[in-house]
Amino acid sequence: MGIYGTYVLPRLVHLACSTEPTTLQREKLVPLAAGRVLEIGIGSGLNLPYYDPDSVSKVWGVDPSPELMKRAARAANEVPFEVELVTAPGEEMPLDSDSFDTVVITYTMCSIPDTASALRETARVLKRGGRLLFCEHGTAPDASVRRWQNRVNPIWRRFSGGCHLNRDIPSLIRSGGFTIASLETMYLPGWRPGSFNYWGVATPR
Repeated sequence: MGIYGTYVLPRLVHLACSTEPTTLQREKLVPLAAGRVLEIGIGSGLNLPYYDPDSVSKVWGVDPSPELMKRAARAANEVPFEVELVTAPGEEMPLDSDSFDTVVITYTMCSIPDTASALRETARVLKRGGRLLFCEHGTAPDASVRRWQNRVNPIWRRFSGGCHLNRDIPSLIRSGGFTIASLETMYLPGWRPGSFNYWGVATPR
């Protein structure tokens, strides 16, 4: 990956995902997880402090970045429940089918190369009646902001680890085999091309 991908990018990703607005989003969503939980794109473990230890029995975290997983391992040592980390891409998870009550995905769909495959994998590992909790940035409702997202996106992707500014998150979730049970949206404070958020709950069809 080179020096940038190995040393610089993981630090930038951690900092970008640690802002106060994104932290407030995590505080809203992550405590809803229950039972056996899989987090896809666990990154540096920023969600771990927000799981309810009385509701989760164990959390598995999947991420393809060994550098970010080192940070996640340190975060896992600070929580009162068991965490198992698996270094793997979301498109090919070495996990049993029908084995999780909840899957959590936050600020991850923007950078997965094949989001449709990752969502099909998500549906595979969820138990019948399981839930997908998601919070993502994506395409904005305002035409002027979308134009900027589309203009900046090719350069942005090169320096942000493949992050897309303009993915239509609800459409991706639905095309991945899910029904969206609840959905909320808003601009978070900050740079508008990167700040329109979608979050909610989805269930496999």
